[in-house]
Amino acid sequence: MSIYGTLYRKRIAASWFFQRRFSNSGVNYPAIDELNKELESIFGERPPSSSLNSTPTIEPEYNPNSDQKPKLTHVDSTGQAKMVDISHKGDTKRVAIATCRVLLGPKVFPLVASNQIAKGDVLNVAKLAGIMGAKNTCSLIPLCHNIMLSNVRVDLKLNDKDYSVEIEGEVGTTGQTGVEMEALTAVSVAGLTVYDMCKAASKDICVTDICLQQKSGGKSGSWSRGK
Repeated sequence: MSIYGTLYRKRIAASWFFQRRFSNSGVNYPAIDELNKELESIFGERPPSSSLNSTPTIEPEYNPNSDQKPKLTHVDSTGQAKMVDISHKGDTKRVAIATCRVLLGPKVFPLVASNQIAKGDVLNVAKLAGIMGAKNTCSLIPLCHNIMLSNVRVDLKLNDKDYSVEIEGEVGTTGQTGVEMEALTAVSVAGLTVYDMCKAASKDICVTDICLQQKSGGKSGSWSRGK
């Protein structure tokens, strides 16, 4: 018999054991316990029931405007990470806006303002990077859904009062889940790109204040920071 045939037979036997494991129905039968231990020594320990009968768990969407106690939807009842099942949700228009600041400092700020950074146009390159970041969020954040985006806007503005770049990102879609992570990823990637473009001139640059400003759509409705 080939090695593949042997492995196949062992796989069938292990499957039978996990599904037909002897039960003592809550009564202490030493013989049955001993037999189960013998089988476990051959096939290994029985995996958790959740891994044998894994079915998607539909989680209700948390509504911040209700008295509902918040909980982590990306963790199942056993504490394992999971992707949330959104198949039961209807399509709605969803928008999210996030912001970020990049503190350039007095040395680098005039170089960016006058477009004298050696790598090129900092603000335009960072703008494109932010748009690409939003479109690739599901590849960067493990449990994010792959969302068809209808709009991505990334704006960068120089603030000469604190020598910073202010970044705002807006993402829109019509779908079953929100785009908060896409908006946050957009401004984060844009901020990191500003740092990359300017790091030769200074290592003191700081990417900070990454946060969601507002969102709309979905069961939880609209939310704005500070309201």
